[in-house]
Amino acid sequence: MSRQHADALASLRSNTGMAERVAASVAKTGKLLLLGMGASHYANRIAEPLYRQLGSEAWASTAADQLHSPLPPALRTVIIVSQSGESGEIPELVRGLADDEHSFGMTLDASSTLGRSLPCLVGAGGSEVAFAATRSLTVTLALHAAVLSAIGGSDGGAAASLLSPPAAAVDEALHALVNKPVMVVSGQGVFRGLAETSALMITELARMPALGFELGQFRHGPLELLSPDIGVVVLRGAEENSAAMQRVAQAVSGAGSTPVIFDCSGERPLPGAVTIALPRLQGLGAVLAMLPSLQRLIIEIAARKVARVGEPVRSTKITRAA
Repeated sequence: MSRQHADALASLRSNTGMAERVAASVAKTGKLLLLGMGASHYANRIAEPLYRQLGSEAWASTAADQLHSPLPPALRTVIIVSQSGESGEIPELVRGLADDEHSFGMTLDASSTLGRSLPCLVGAGGSEVAFAATRSLTVTLALHAAVLSAIGGSDGGAAASLLSPPAAAVDEALHALVNKPVMVVSGQGVFRGLAETSALMITELARMPALGFELGQFRHGPLELLSPDIGVVVLRGAEENSAAMQRVAQAVSGAGSTPVIFDCSGERPLPGAVTIALPRLQGLGAVLAMLPSLQRLIIEIAARKVARVGEPVRSTKITRAA
């Protein structure tokens, strides 16, 4: 993790040519399908609304769904995202796309099956060794920033957040969450995918139940799980629905738990919550500004629950085909 920002910056700057090829394809097709598994899928979920804002009909789906229930053939740009380039579903997917001029990849390993089979944006620094996606998530988001910049002329503040990542204290949030046996992370827009990948990271490292919800989905039923034993983290950006955020925070407080808010809104803190205040940002700039403190909090929680954090007991870094 210590080199994730340097690697991400290098990735953003060194992939402009390939990003322009992808942008030209998207301009021609008007449609973009983002495929991945695990944290790569959630990185796509973070980027998906940003591609839509630039006029693309963008959808993020798991590689497994595309294999088992494929979309009908159509003129569309496809980006397969896999940090290893070897996840079980990837070789099968690329076999059907290798001759398609509108199919591309994003990977951290240019020598992988994905890297050899499709024109790829390649992240700097090589493949990730650590079990949970930390550095690889940051680098993958930088690769998306390169494509978004090629399409729309702006990286959405990504480079600025990578150059000077905010350092926010997480001690109060750690105190509020460390003894909770179950956690929920929730956000909307770009923070939906960040909530989902954060919940995955909690589950992987702390070996505890953690759920990631889009904020609206969290309010449609799952609020019933709230209790003093449920820890809740809400990700708040500059364009989020403040009234909905406040209602969720009130519901958490009313159930006897203290909500933790990672806040890039620039607005007043929500009452009754532990707030981790960050610069007022939106889009990828906000996600990349929030991510280091969020990573640190999750790792600190896991370190107090699990011996030898980061060593999986039932999984492997690369999930191979069955």
